[in-house]
Amino acid sequence: MSKFLFAAASSVVALAIASSASAQTAPAAAPAAPAVTHGPALPGVCIFSSPRAVGSSLVGKAVDARLKTIIQQVNAELTGERTALDNEAKALDAKKTTIAQDALEQQAATLQAKANAWQRKGQLRQKEVEATEQKALSRVYQELNTPIQQVYQAQKCSVLLDREAVMLANPAMDITDAVVAALDARIKTLTFDRERLDQQVPGAAALQPTNK
Repeated sequence: MSKFLFAAASSVVALAIASSASAQTAPAAAPAAPAVTHGPALPGVCIFSSPRAVGSSLVGKAVDARLKTIIQQVNAELTGERTALDNEAKALDAKKTTIAQDALEQQAATLQAKANAWQRKGQLRQKEVEATEQKALSRVYQELNTPIQQVYQAQKCSVLLDREAVMLANPAMDITDAVVAALDARIKTLTFDRERLDQQVPGAAALQPTNK
């Protein structure tokens, strides 16, 4: 009985959201590649990397920092509740020889229900963090549209290629840095809270950008 109780209170799905904010985090440095001699830049052909733009922009960094804070808050909430469940399981185990069997089973069932509810809550919180990240990033990519068009026209591009789909290219054709500068001038941060999937309210306030 004691092993079952302790396992029931302790075994939960870990909140696997450590990578939720990784979309904006720069990848680990790769080994230095051999020097490449590029041909001349092609007039009218431009290249753009949206992941790099988001990751290096002010608003992208702000979103990353806010997501990490939300994850810390969620982990603190769940960790506190798990500790309480563990302590309750230990307390019940300690008095198993001093109470009637039917009372022990009733309390064990109650504890099991709490542990199950805690596990469901952890899964819900994970979905909420994922939904929060998706919504915030969607807003950042939306904000990117205008800077991309502005730089595209300023650089007299005739075609814009996705950098992630191009193996090698002359860096002179890459307009990513110019787009980031334009995005930074447009929006610097984004204010948002964790999405609440268990109590969504119609007409809830949308994500609010802060430009100054």
